[in-house]
Amino acid sequence: MTRIRFQQSLDELKEKLLVMAGLAEQSIQRAIEAYRVRDLSICDLVSRSENAINRMEREIDQAALDMLAMEQPMAIDLRFILSVIKINADLERVGDAAKGISDRVRNMEQMPSAELPVDIPRMAKLAAEMVRKSLQSFIEGDTELAHAVLTMDDAVDGMNRAAYKALTKVMEEQCQIAPQALNALMICRALERVADHATNIAEDVIFWVQGADVRHHKSLQAQKAEKSAGE
Repeated sequence: MTRIRFQQSLDELKEKLLVMAGLAEQSIQRAIEAYRVRDLSICDLVSRSENAINRMEREIDQAALDMLAMEQPMAIDLRFILSVIKINADLERVGDAAKGISDRVRNMEQMPSAELPVDIPRMAKLAAEMVRKSLQSFIEGDTELAHAVLTMDDAVDGMNRAAYKALTKVMEEQCQIAPQALNALMICRALERVADHATNIAEDVIFWVQGADVRHHKSLQAQKAEKSAGE
């Protein structure tokens, strides 16, 4: 495989991943819209998208593995292919999360509407923004944008913790709407996982471009804070 052909293969791999990324991002948006308007036809679209995402995951993994076996790339090209494999897996899990949300919407379709102390659309907007920015950082090779995504994860985690506290209280005190609260709680957990996958993608972009492993960055920051507090 010549260098020109190898570069073309890298470009094709990137294009395939971006198509899959578009499907995953669209699935999350549709799942939240289905929750907002309680429309099961939108849930059907999410289910069909999940099948397409699963097919693309297999195709991308195979293409990446073939490139590793045939070319044995070094340095930044190797990091790129490894990052594609990892990002591919995270995008598939974003699709799974969207399907999980749509399944919860199906569960709630026969339930009476209830006012719940949680702003799921707001949480979804932030999680979707993280996915969008992490993918933009991949397209542009922008590590500054990738680092910005890492800082956004704390906000989603905080919203998930607040939702858990508020919704478990509803389940304890208002048993008549406990099923609605439980489904809303599971949707919040799914959105928190979406944010985690966006964080993983941003970390993979940093690894690809800079060769730096920034996984577990929050725990390291916490250790520094604890050390400073004790001094």
